[in-house]
Amino acid sequence: MTTLVASDLDRTLIYSVAALGLTVPDAEAPRLLCVEVYESRPLSYLTETAAGLLGALARETLFVPTTTRTREQYRRIRLPVPTPGYAICANGGHLLVDGVADEDWNRSVRSRLDAECAPLAEVSAHLRATADPAWLLKERVAEDLFAYLVVDRAELPASWLRSTAAWAGERGWTVSLQGRKVYAVPRPLTKSAAMREVARRAGADTTLAAGDSLLDADLLLAADRAWRPGHGELAEEGWTAPGLTVLPERGVAAGEEILRRFLAAARGDSGS
Repeated sequence: MTTLVASDLDRTLIYSVAALGLTVPDAEAPRLLCVEVYESRPLSYLTETAAGLLGALARETLFVPTTTRTREQYRRIRLPVPTPGYAICANGGHLLVDGVADEDWNRSVRSRLDAECAPLAEVSAHLRATADPAWLLKERVAEDLFAYLVVDRAELPASWLRSTAAWAGERGWTVSLQGRKVYAVPRPLTKSAAMREVARRAGADTTLAAGDSLLDADLLLAADRAWRPGHGELAEEGWTAPGLTVLPERGVAAGEEILRRFLAAARGDSGS
């Protein structure tokens, strides 16, 4: 019997300093393990307790890191486990097998996007043309699959977001605001599709998932059981679904609790 665990990373299992959410006195704060360095500076952490739980999870299940990060961004992360047999990057656009991109999977994804959605160039051009320099900080294209803007959220007009989402929706794309980023993603580009492919290849009997953002919703819906923390865009919207457990924990405490729930579910604890 194989249990597949597909978990989002940022603000689900790993946390930046700004997202740690520590509420206890400094002397009682959990010990942290740095798992990502960027430009020679520590960037992402999990607690040492979470590291131990993750090690047990990787030994007992098929653990599949599942992220919107590009492959380059994902490879900066050094989780305290052996290289996972599968990892999902670029919101499902790339499937890594033993750390190497499966080009057949990527070609199949691109073929579907070409058939069902407006071209990336059209969408990214629209974002650039309509974005206001007063609130636009950066614009990026990720893996030639989707685009995102880094914005000053306080200055971003809600009307621009609504009109852009409507425009993109007519062309087979979704637009969502997550933190300081506005994502434009082709509708068929999903984490859930990649998770189902891994489950098929591995012959998984059960799928478990966790995530905090709007781009994780399809993944949580597709899993047999799922969890979300008390922070993030899904929490802000009060999002729920069948098979989903809403956790009260926030920050790194949520990361620990998610791993405990994964392990309990994999071990057959029906009350987890």
